[in-house]
Amino acid sequence: MQAWQVHRNGEPREVMTLADTARPEPGPGQVRLKVRAADVNFPDALLCRGQYQVRPPLPFTPGVEICGETEDGRRVLATTALPHGGFAEYALADEAGLLPAPDALDDAEAAALHIGYQTGWFGLHRRAHLQAGETLLVHAAAGGVGSAAVQLGKAAGARVIGVVGGPDKARVAEELGCDLVIDRRETDLVAAVKEATGGKGADVVYDPVGGDAYTKSAKCVAFEGRIIVVGFASGTIPAPALNHALVKNYAILGLHWGLYAVKDPASIGACHAALTELAAKGAVKPLVSARVPLSEAADAVQRVADGTTTGRLVVLPEGAAA
Repeated sequence: MQAWQVHRNGEPREVMTLADTARPEPGPGQVRLKVRAADVNFPDALLCRGQYQVRPPLPFTPGVEICGETEDGRRVLATTALPHGGFAEYALADEAGLLPAPDALDDAEAAALHIGYQTGWFGLHRRAHLQAGETLLVHAAAGGVGSAAVQLGKAAGARVIGVVGGPDKARVAEELGCDLVIDRRETDLVAAVKEATGGKGADVVYDPVGGDAYTKSAKCVAFEGRIIVVGFASGTIPAPALNHALVKNYAILGLHWGLYAVKDPASIGACHAALTELAAKGAVKPLVSARVPLSEAADAVQRVADGTTTGRLVVLPEGAAA
């Protein structure tokens, strides 16, 4: 089979190589899946760079999230069992973690529903307890993680403010349904949020960016607001001033979605059932901005690493309909 492999750490475009390899053999509790679609995630870039919290042995195949097919023909969603990731014709996954792919979504959309939407659902509902009528501020609103949070926020009845960088991403955020879009390159974010909320600030902030995005979030979060720390796509991990959180009465909530699979496995299935229902109603639909053939996977991962994309890039097997 064909599979992308990383033999040394570095930028994805430089270290990912396409090779002919043997099909991976499942270990105890694992299954081999035929890859129908593999979503590109920022962690795939971090894996290539050797900067992710998980460091699989070299060589490895990146691609942490797929829509796959079991040997008996079932269409499923899975997080892959590294080092045998999804940018290949076949991948491995833990059998206990398989979830049925929603009928309402095609393979590419289904592949993009899993990690990003589960992260958004747990962040907004389990951690921040977002309520209808509250104001939700989403950083990187046109990206893969942010776009999921925007749709989930709207489905929950929140007023959603999307933060983006540039006019193209602003148009995407508007099309996603943001009630207000702020181009951080053109507008004072803190002033704009306070003006839009009558001085109150955002009740919930969804931050997959870190760095300056977090700093500004702390300046425009509401009394008893909640800042959800999802990731650090900016490359800068902020150091929160806890005295500031004290005097303004807001909460800083960490979100590591993978822990739920370890600490509360049943919650993953319950979340997936909720997401499947939302997809069936049309309330959520992953924004797939490009479907690329397997031969272009390295370039797709690099584009995500560079932050130049909107929505999700999804890698499809050669010959699949784009």
